[in-house]
Amino acid sequence: MIEARPSVEALVRYVAPLEGRRGLLRLDFNENTLGPSPRVLEAIRALPAEAYSTYPEYAGLEAAYAQAIGVERSQLAVFNGADAAIRAVFDAFGKPGGVFLTTRPTFGYYQPCALIAGMVVRSVPYAADLSFPWAAFRAELSLGPDICFVCNPNNPTSTLVDAAQLLALAREYPRTLFVVDEIYEPFTGQSVLPAATALPNTLALRSLSKATGLAALRIGFACGSAALVDRVFRVTGPYDINAFAVVAAHAALEDTAHTDAYLAEVAAAKAWTLTELERLGLRYFHQGGNYLLVWPGKDVTEVEAGLRAQGILVRSMAGKPLIDGSFRLSVGSLAQMRRFCHALRSVLAR
Repeated sequence: MIEARPSVEALVRYVAPLEGRRGLLRLDFNENTLGPSPRVLEAIRALPAEAYSTYPEYAGLEAAYAQAIGVERSQLAVFNGADAAIRAVFDAFGKPGGVFLTTRPTFGYYQPCALIAGMVVRSVPYAADLSFPWAAFRAELSLGPDICFVCNPNNPTSTLVDAAQLLALAREYPRTLFVVDEIYEPFTGQSVLPAATALPNTLALRSLSKATGLAALRIGFACGSAALVDRVFRVTGPYDINAFAVVAAHAALEDTAHTDAYLAEVAAAKAWTLTELERLGLRYFHQGGNYLLVWPGKDVTEVEAGLRAQGILVRSMAGKPLIDGSFRLSVGSLAQMRRFCHALRSVLAR
């Protein structure tokens, strides 16, 4: 067998358990459970035959999203989901033997991308109360890592950091590339943008997967100074995003009323769910995002299986330091959360 380079041979493949989820209530991967704007479906159906045989164009989408978030078009680039933007950051700036810094637990795709680039990974654990580990993180930053990722709010803990504090940190350590993963920003309003575009070492990642419900179509963005964005975009393919995704993204961005209604529904459903968890006497943690952690008080693997038997998916955090014994719960509509709580009560009563 022909071997890959050493960093790949030593890698454990990143696999998300995404199979067999159709037809179930998906409260496991923080997806939009209500679907995108009807305008998205209309726009895709209206595509003429010529669109199928023509390479897609991206300039209009980049301009539309730049206007929506208050930056210049040169200060962002579109990617095949935020995951592709993450990989592009390491392809552009990751150096063999360089140091990558992040927190733990956090989004699982950062580490394999760093390892593929041949980097040394250093991760700082969140505090016992799941607050951001400022002192330990600063200590690591003082050693001069090459790249630093902060997921805000953090997945899976939901820990939320004030954007001004992250910007101050980036200014304090200008030799480190700061990447702030903001794909859950629509649920919090906390963003380093547009201020980050004035910094030479800061990028923000965004996505249309969550609030606008385009997870299957894969639309993400990297936003920052024009120089940084240019370097990240240099390592991508010329036609990485398909025409269906581009058309869908335009339609989703135009229907702000639909997105706003979804965000309001999630906020109301989350508040109701927290009240129900209080009534059940269960420990939970939440700060930002459309998800939270729940400790069911019994074997979480059994609880996850019991909920699945009733057609409801949650994501077990079994074995993960600090959050072992919990499951991550995505927040859907109020009706969906009522269904979840009813099922949870029956599982816990067994």
